[in-house]
Amino acid sequence: MDLERGTLENATVTRRYLSDLRGAFADERAYAQALARDNPLIYTVASVEPATGEGQLHYALAVLMPGKVGAEYFLTKGHLHAWRPAAEVYVGLRGQGFLLLEEERGETSRLVPLSAHGVVYVPGRTAHRTINVGAEKLVYLGIYPAGAGHDYGAIAERNFRQVVVEQAGRAVLLDRAAFRPSTPGVS
Repeated sequence: MDLERGTLENATVTRRYLSDLRGAFADERAYAQALARDNPLIYTVASVEPATGEGQLHYALAVLMPGKVGAEYFLTKGHLHAWRPAAEVYVGLRGQGFLLLEEERGETSRLVPLSAHGVVYVPGRTAHRTINVGAEKLVYLGIYPAGAGHDYGAIAERNFRQVVVEQAGRAVLLDRAAFRPSTPGVS
């Protein structure tokens, strides 16, 4: 495992660029302006799927870059598991961030810290998105049942009800509908 590059032996690596995150950021104007200037790498996921079948586990090493689009911190697409009862465990290895957890029906959201040496349990039937609020890469390991699968479509249709933005130098959780963008661009 190489934490700096975010690689694992025998892993399949997925790279997500700013252009892959259309619709994820609440400030669509800042997103469009940022994308017009550049298409930076936002995160990578190195997945290892050693076996399939009942009782097997898969795992992935993810690296989420620091930065913002407008006031919103860089984030992952977020997903539900295709097999909804599947839970997941995230282990923080480096950096400072959060997991935004939202029940599938969207009634309840919460923001859980994810940093080096921290562990976050994501219950089944919970949408989850990782957000980097630090100045360095956020590196973490995700461990999940082999049959969990990833449902990105549900998030693409409705997104998360809340956003994490920088206000007065700190991360703040706001309702997406109440968020009023002010500063466009990528920093």
